[in-house]
Amino acid sequence: MKQYEAVIETLEKLGGAATLGDLNTEVFKIKECEWKTKTPFASIRRIVQQTKGIYKIKPGLYGLEKYKKQIEERGYIIETEKNKNSEILAKSNHAYYQGLLLIIGKIRNMDTYIPNQDKNKKFYDGRALHELSTLDEQPHYSYDNLLKRSATIDTIWFNKRRMPSSFFEIEHSTDIQNSLLKFNDLQDFHARMIIVADVKRKAEYETKLSFHAFDELRQNKRVSFLNYNELVKQYEMELEKQSFNPNRSLELIILWSQS
Repeated sequence: MKQYEAVIETLEKLGGAATLGDLNTEVFKIKECEWKTKTPFASIRRIVQQTKGIYKIKPGLYGLEKYKKQIEERGYIIETEKNKNSEILAKSNHAYYQGLLLIIGKIRNMDTYIPNQDKNKKFYDGRALHELSTLDEQPHYSYDNLLKRSATIDTIWFNKRRMPSSFFEIEHSTDIQNSLLKFNDLQDFHARMIIVADVKRKAEYETKLSFHAFDELRQNKRVSFLNYNELVKQYEMELEKQSFNPNRSLELIILWSQS
């Protein structure tokens, strides 16, 4: 079996769509295909980008053209100038990047939490986000007013002591200032605070962070910006580490050295 055929077969088995990270994990289970290369992950990336019949849905997410209708029925559509501000795109983007954060957090041995209103939103493969998170409720780590404030944070990672390690707010089209206000109220916790958004919104983020109301956040470097592509790379790297085997050791060493 040729390598591109193995990738297509894997996409079929995964329901017609998959993240590059999932492909990197699953494609090597096909015994009929040999990967005689020191950089198989790069080969898979090239295949999904260049093979007819495979299309890019979102950063790091690819689908088979013949499954496009079913994929779109799940809300996962390609962004265009016409639909970029649509509600359906905003919902799928939000759920997709929340799902990636939940998976990364679990791999890194963190407990993960999402707000109640997001629990039934769907990841690209149809799983509800509550199936990816490890906590149904926030740990009672502080005063009730602060717990109420953090209950609306898009994704939280908690460490083994059940204290918040990272707060993530995903901003597709909503006002970044609202997320900064939440972070401002939670800044006394020893936790990372991260805005996740399209790279095109970084200038807007920097402008809002420059407001006097956020002087402490800015001067103490409490908040950082993570664009979608960088998040996807972190997710893919974590899954690549999980799929380690001696035949791919060289590529993983290269990847780890760049992290």
